[in-house]
Amino acid sequence: MEHTNTAQYRSYQGGYFKTLIAPEQANNALALLEFTLPKGAEPPPHTHTNEDETFYVLEGSISVTIADNTTILEPGEAVFAPRNIPHSFQILTEKATLINLISPGSLWNFFIQFSAPVSGQPAISTTPNPPPPDKIKQMQDVISNEYKVIFA
Repeated sequence: MEHTNTAQYRSYQGGYFKTLIAPEQANNALALLEFTLPKGAEPPPHTHTNEDETFYVLEGSISVTIADNTTILEPGEAVFAPRNIPHSFQILTEKATLINLISPGSLWNFFIQFSAPVSGQPAISTTPNPPPPDKIKQMQDVISNEYKVIFA
């Protein structure tokens, strides 16, 4: 696998992310990403069967539900979402910037597959532009079949 330029921003779900640590830099033990996403860009409730996730908020506010427990995270706060436990998050502000630690790091490849490099300064989409239904189905098929993520 080629080494990834970790400073490169990639557009994703109306926002963008950059890779801080790619899986190949950590023997696939983890991936560390910094996401800036608009309200409404959240995935539906789901369960990872292979990965643990940690969310750390840098800017904005998010609500994270793990099993039946909901926590509001403000800047400087974090929560751990273990594998095999359903979770979801909602962005409560117009946008949020968060660090996402994924362990092991293979799921990083999903984000690379369904994003595109940003040329110039990254920006949040000002108009909601969800992927078309066929793209959503493709994303769900890949994350369900290749990464064993289960949707509620």
